[in-house]
Amino acid sequence: MVDEVKDLYSAENQLVKALPKMAKAASSAELKSAFEDHWKETQGHVRRLEKIAALLGEKPKGQKCKAMERLLEEGKDIMDDEEDPELLDAAMICAAQKVEHYEIASYGTLKAWELLELDDVAALANATLDEEKAADTKLTNLATETINIEAMVND
Repeated sequence: MVDEVKDLYSAENQLVKALPKMAKAASSAELKSAFEDHWKETQGHVRRLEKIAALLGEKPKGQKCKAMERLLEEGKDIMDDEEDPELLDAAMICAAQKVEHYEIASYGTLKAWELLELDDVAALANATLDEEKAADTKLTNLATETINIEAMVND
């Protein structure tokens, strides 16, 4: 469990650095806003992980999340390579949802350890899990209602 908390702490801190770059690269105002909103939430996720680590008597630092590092590299490659703004927005949603799904799986695992009777840890993990699921839903809605349609029309 401690290793998972450290992994998530690294992942969330990497995302705190990446989301402003993604917001800046977005041409859609709605997508830019979604990335900015999730950046604020992600800062809260970092604080929750610090609380979880403290509840476990640990420090959250000391481990690098290689999965998040690679997912964010993929997103950076997309931002560097795609010049069409509508296609870039659609591709960034894809990259962002890969990140969200990684986080959903990780926080779901952390929450499942409530069986160890660590109710405070489970409650904090569940709060973040709910926000990650909401962010994923928001990205899906943006993709299906506007972004992907604009990308197809302008392709």
